[in-house]
Amino acid sequence: MAKVLVLNGPNLNLLGTREPEIYGSTTLKDIEQMMAARAKEAGIGIDFYQSNHEGCLVDKVQEANHHYDYIIFNAAAFTHYSIALRDAIAAIDVPLIEVHISNIHKREEFRHSSVLAPVAMGQICGLGIESYMAALEAIIYKLKK
Repeated sequence: MAKVLVLNGPNLNLLGTREPEIYGSTTLKDIEQMMAARAKEAGIGIDFYQSNHEGCLVDKVQEANHHYDYIIFNAAAFTHYSIALRDAIAAIDVPLIEVHISNIHKREEFRHSSVLAPVAMGQICGLGIESYMAALEAIIYKLKK
C-alpha cells in the first residue's frame, strides 16, 4: 500500500483560531480528518505530523526516506528561510509537494519566495484548505498511472 506523510510547520496547530481572515476557521484536525477519509477511499496510507520546531521537521523528512511514497508539506514560515529543511528534502528520494493555504505570492514581500520550491516536485498555494486536498488528489492520480 502506498503511503503519504503530511507535515505541517510552525503555528499550523493554531488553524481555526489564528488569523481566520487569512487561514479560515477549519482546524488542522479537520484537515487531517478530510485527508484521512480521502486516502482511505483511495486505498492509500496517510500519516500526519506537526511541529513548531525546525529540527523536528528535518528529522521527519529524513525518516520519511524509504518509508513513504510522497510527502505533502506546509512548512509555514520555514518555507522562506529554512536551508536545513531544503537540504533535508534534497537529500531524500521521496517526492514532496509544498502546500500553502494562502497565496504566498500575494502576501508580504518576504513570503513571496520559497527556498523549498526548487527541491519540491510542485507547489500548490492559495486554494485555502483545498491546497492540501489538491496535493492529495495529485498523488492519487500519479499512483494510478
